Amino acid sequence: MQSRLWREYNWPLLICVVVLLVFSALALYSATLNAMARTGIPLSRIYPWHLVYIVAGLAAMMVMTFFNYQLLSSLARPIYIGGIVLLLLVLTIGRVSEGARSWLEIGTRTFQPTEVVKLGVIIALAAYWQHFEAQSGRWLIQLGGLLIAAVPTLMVLIQPDLGSAVVIVAIWAVMAWGAGMRMSQVLALFLLIAPVLYVGWATDQLLDDYQKRRLFTFYYLLVDPSQADFNDSYNVVQALNAIGQGGLFGAGLTHGLFSQGNYVPVQHTDFIFAVVGEEMGFIGGMMLIIFQALLLWQTLTIAQQARDKFGRLIALGIFGMFFCHMVINLGMNLSLLPVTGLPLPLISAGGSFMITVLAAIGILQSIALRRQRLSLA
Repeated sequence: MQSRLWREYNWPLLICVVVLLVFSALALYSATLNAMARTGIPLSRIYPWHLVYIVAGLAAMMVMTFFNYQLLSSLARPIYIGGIVLLLLVLTIGRVSEGARSWLEIGTRTFQPTEVVKLGVIIALAAYWQHFEAQSGRWLIQLGGLLIAAVPTLMVLIQPDLGSAVVIVAIWAVMAWGAGMRMSQVLALFLLIAPVLYVGWATDQLLDDYQKRRLFTFYYLLVDPSQADFNDSYNVVQALNAIGQGGLFGAGLTHGLFSQGNYVPVQHTDFIFAVVGEEMGFIGGMMLIIFQALLLWQTLTIAQQARDKFGRLIALGIFGMFFCHMVINLGMNLSLLPVTGLPLPLISAGGSFMITVLAAIGILQSIALRRQRLSLA
């Protein structure tokens, strides 16, 4: 039984995780070596904690690997309600940083509930659509799924955290399609939501001013860079300069002009790819992207081979979360998408996100292990 168990284990997925964590350890060491936070605190203090979070995340991954994912179906409701309670706490007593109230303080550390809520939404949606599997194409059922995603999305927007709200919407869209949403329903929902988005934009109820400025800055950088505001475009321009400076093979770890000169803001989180591009070059950047793509491929493979709809939808939701984070983070580093403050999975600093991502990997492995009818509970 044990030999058959390990034959079902997704080793390519584990290899992707290990390689990306090595990338993360190297890039974060260099990104925090000489950099300073806006408060003047050396970012080198972050690195030991980053290693702690990786170890904690790997432990969470192992626990979730051997936890029967099917049991999550009965836990979906309390997980979802618990996530909503956490978001309410954030909005009432949360810590404000970088213009958003997104963190809860636990002793001397902070915790970002939004990251855990993303995984909770995936589990809740999968359980919901599994329960209504025979009726998943009905309008009322699809609207119910939309409501499950809409509540945390609106609460995250209030913080405001546009990037995470976009991720939750992406998760819902991928899972809704996997649950049987028809194209006519997609178009009808778009026509229903579009006026709400327009009114929210026009009345400043949807986005804060600084978020709108980011969108306008992205537009001007594409159309006419001379009109882009210097302060709003500074992050993107410096990230592009750093990546361009790297050339084919890079300047070498800890030897990047921009990375070590404290020119790229938040280079340990949002703009970590700029550090990789400058110090590991085009070759290092492409290697990172290739392993990110392989991670997505293995996630889809697990979804395709899942033994039940619940497992397939969870895997699709995790795919949607990973894909959205990867595309938006790499896109804003390369000035292909607006800056929305999303970390790069398994690479960027951030304990809440690192542990959540590795726990999600563990759930994927649990689905892979149980694709055959084995007794592994």
